[in-house]
Amino acid sequence: MPITADLLAIMPFPDIDPIAFSIGPLAIHWYGLAYVAGILLGWAYARRLAANESLWPVNVSPISRTQLDDFIVWAALGVVLGGRLGYIFFYDLPAVLRSPVRALEIWNGGMSFHGGLTGTTIAMILFARRNAIPIWSLFDIVATVVPFGLFFGRIANFINGELWGRLTDVPWAVVFPTGGPFARHPSQLYEAGLEGIVLLLVLAALVYGMRALKSPGFITGVFVCGYALSRIFVEFFREPDAQLGYLLGTNWLTMGMVLSSPMILLGLWAMLRARRQAALQL
Repeated sequence: MPITADLLAIMPFPDIDPIAFSIGPLAIHWYGLAYVAGILLGWAYARRLAANESLWPVNVSPISRTQLDDFIVWAALGVVLGGRLGYIFFYDLPAVLRSPVRALEIWNGGMSFHGGLTGTTIAMILFARRNAIPIWSLFDIVATVVPFGLFFGRIANFINGELWGRLTDVPWAVVFPTGGPFARHPSQLYEAGLEGIVLLLVLAALVYGMRALKSPGFITGVFVCGYALSRIFVEFFREPDAQLGYLLGTNWLTMGMVLSSPMILLGLWAMLRARRQAALQL
């Protein structure tokens, strides 16, 4: 039976304007500011990691701060282009084929993490080859800072009242303006906590406590695996995209689960590979 706000004392949605502020006719959205905040904080953290020689193999940083400054442009393009293209191909292709201009309407659906990850990976490979940087170490430094972007991105999703969760009667349920008069899981906040805060702290503990960056590829594997497990878990509380619904006639399987499942195997492979390479060098 649907749970409505009239039946339970549910937390009201904090009515925050998606537009943070305006400069004349230019409207600055929280969603855009979230991307800027994630990229800038990630960049600042990456510069600290690059400057700490003791964290890296043979106590030599594989990348300079100047190279990181150059890479931020590549990363931003990879995230935005890959994220938008990923959403189109994975979630919204029929609608875009009917109306190609929809591809430019970033407010219709937004971005896909899996697409952004693919775009950033391509950017990293090209940048590493061009600048003679060890590819796995570049993967690691980017993986360490990505949770900043994930955290702010999910908070922006919550502010926009999008990507909300399934119906529920938990005390912290929220009635979203765009989700009908129903109490729903604030699944955006679950993702912000798991993919952002928890994953950031786990990776930081491995970097500083276990010197995991000395085994190139290990941090990348932990991030990929950790993100996939977090995303699959939260998908059980998140409403699937309306245009796709549940897959294969089930009432639980979603596109997010399908795209994340291979990442677990990929992450485990990266961790095992890193450990084998480290053992060979002993």
